[in-house]
Amino acid sequence: MYNKRKQQTKQPRKCYFCYSNHKYIDYKDVNNLRRYLSSFAKIVPRKRSGVCSKHQRCLSSAIKRARVMALLPFIQR
Repeated sequence: MYNKRKQQTKQPRKCYFCYSNHKYIDYKDVNNLRRYLSSFAKIVPRKRSGVCSKHQRCLSSAIKRARVMALLPFIQR
């Protein structure tokens, strides 16, 4: 006899920015932007972060802007 595993259905992630009603992603909010960087300081893809495409584009430009202003690192050592 073997045990059948219950098939779990994953609930779709909701976009954090849509859910919390953000109109604009601020590049100066470093703590919020750091959530969307990997351990190597790369921008995390949509599939992993759960952000919608509209906010992913705004998020990536905000991260790039924060990198130029030296608020976030380009690479992690």
